[in-house]
Amino acid sequence: MRYLKTITLKDGRICTLRNGEEKDGAPVLANFILTHEQTDYLLSYPDESTMTAEQEGRFLQEKTDSDNGIEILAEVDGVVTGLAGFDAVGGREKIRHRADFGISVDRQYWNLGIGTALMNACIECARAAGYEQIELSVVAENEAAIAMYRKAGFVEYGRNPKGFKSRFTGYQELVYMRMEL
Repeated sequence: MRYLKTITLKDGRICTLRNGEEKDGAPVLANFILTHEQTDYLLSYPDESTMTAEQEGRFLQEKTDSDNGIEILAEVDGVVTGLAGFDAVGGREKIRHRADFGISVDRQYWNLGIGTALMNACIECARAAGYEQIELSVVAENEAAIAMYRKAGFVEYGRNPKGFKSRFTGYQELVYMRMEL
């Protein structure tokens, strides 16, 4: 699935949203590690990443070549500033209408519109891929992300009070959200 769009950020800079490709393996992996160091709201810790830059590049190319999943990167002044993507919840008939969404943005670029743009790009692509529902989970304390998702039309459908077990703060409640496409 292909995606390419240029947006103007709140500070006037230009941001390109595009597919990750094999050549992007190293900068995307660096962004992944950086964003996972910057917040305790993401699924994993930087030291849990087992991919090499080459493996990341192959993953990105597979997503670009896929019909039912995508990985979109945000680039500002040649720097990867954020990543977002979705994939099928599963391939079985009863669940193949559902996509699972994830996103991360370098803290240095928060509040510029990158997160919203990446989210909207993934929603657009999920619709184009034929999904009927897109889903996510978010740490309940991450109020800014929850507000962004609600503004886009996601609704809460449940919570898991012990969804994550943080190394730093103990249990974190997860909010499950979904959007019909």
